[in-house]
Amino acid sequence: MRKLLNTLYVTSPEAHLAKEGQNVVVWIEDEIRLRVPIHNLESIVTMGYTGASPALMQLCAERGVALAFHTPNGRLMARLTPANKGNVLLRKRQYQMHDDPQETLAISCSVVLGKLVNSRTVLRRFVRDYGADPAVPEVETVARQLSTLIGQAREAKSIDVLRGIEGDGARRYYAVFDHLIRSQEPAFAFTKRSRRPPLNRVNALLSFLYSMLAHDCSSALETVGLDSQVGFLHRLRPGRAGLALDLMEELRPYLVDRMAISLINNNQVSSKDFVEKETGAVLLKDDSRKKVLDAWQSRKQGSVQHPYLQEKIEVGLIPYVQALLMARYIRGDLDGYPPYLMR
Repeated sequence: MRKLLNTLYVTSPEAHLAKEGQNVVVWIEDEIRLRVPIHNLESIVTMGYTGASPALMQLCAERGVALAFHTPNGRLMARLTPANKGNVLLRKRQYQMHDDPQETLAISCSVVLGKLVNSRTVLRRFVRDYGADPAVPEVETVARQLSTLIGQAREAKSIDVLRGIEGDGARRYYAVFDHLIRSQEPAFAFTKRSRRPPLNRVNALLSFLYSMLAHDCSSALETVGLDSQVGFLHRLRPGRAGLALDLMEELRPYLVDRMAISLINNNQVSSKDFVEKETGAVLLKDDSRKKVLDAWQSRKQGSVQHPYLQEKIEVGLIPYVQALLMARYIRGDLDGYPPYLMR
């Protein structure tokens, strides 16, 4: 099993990244604030207007370390990845399957089923933990509706029908998402999902964490030799990592949604951790991003029993394991792609 290495997150807009021997150094105001050996890193994620020296970019490319540049709210601007060393035959097969409507439907169905099942599990956990809450009947109703959609997804005959089912499931899930938030702060009220830009604090937190998950999924897919741009459920679009977005769908409820709910319900984030722009966009503050990223990294260090492999793995390796299973299916080693199903 692959070793889970660290991701270096640089959140200060004044930071500059450089190379010092075999180390990554972070400069802020003409002072070295951090020095990390390159062999300890799997990727580097920057937020804001961080710069990086050409020498460091070369070092990252040589050592297989992905370097990604994001806006302060987590939107990807650019990503430097090492030269692909994957099997060209695997990618050729990936492209062939993408062009085959039945193959595209089969993979997309697994992805959507994973998302719907995991979303239902999140709702059922709320019902189990807060059985006396007056919102339980409404949440139970949506959980049952998701069960119906799961059955419909299994029988979907076209990718467009399947996308409609996925969209309907997401709409119903987010319609009761506010009930899962136990915070008494009115600032954390949630009415609907808004992305570009996020229009409230819950959406800002979700969008930021979804961006981190997208980075991890892209890195995992490239590592196993797949093209993260060519997906199945998500249509081809220049500059969009379609396959990474596919992989994210089944992992959102477990890796992000539950974590965002916990951060709010456990008062690890408060309304003061966010700033509202004149445009109405809501963003995490600089120091608050560090706090959320610390929690994200800590979560990844935990362990879980993988439902398909029946092995205990680090939580942070889930995207890699799913990417590996995707590659095995595309290569023909598996009869179907098994999505990650949370317990």
